[in-house]
Amino acid sequence: MTEPRASALAEALRNHPFFAGFDTAFVRAISAKASDQRFDVDEYLAREGTEAGLLYAVIEGKIALEIGSADRPHLTVQTVGPGEVLGWSWLVPPHRWRFDARAVKPSHAIALNGDVLRRTLRTHPKWGYEFMVRFMPVLAERLENTRVQLLDIHAR
Repeated sequence: MTEPRASALAEALRNHPFFAGFDTAFVRAISAKASDQRFDVDEYLAREGTEAGLLYAVIEGKIALEIGSADRPHLTVQTVGPGEVLGWSWLVPPHRWRFDARAVKPSHAIALNGDVLRRTLRTHPKWGYEFMVRFMPVLAERLENTRVQLLDIHAR
């Protein structure tokens, strides 16, 4: 990626609510292998069980997080939109997606490389701590939404 492109992605991340206020050097570091991605309606960003190497910072659109089983259709447990982040499987071995992520509106996101993120968080504990303090509520919300959806299914 050319330096101007990397700078543009770093600037877009600095304007993203999840990354706002982070140290500029941190944002530059995690932008090193980032990419600008767009998704059409019904295009998948992630498929359950496949290799998970990205964290998405959603810029625009709407993405459904879905779980499925052999005996039931896919269940949307949450939708993610502008200003939110998507994906935690890049952080937890074996780095496989634990859900499907499907665009339900045309969507735009910055895809951050999981290897770069893990290395940066590991080598800069202050940044790692700040990132995890912001990231844990995202994980907790996903877990709670999944729990509510599953309770709803079993109540029927």
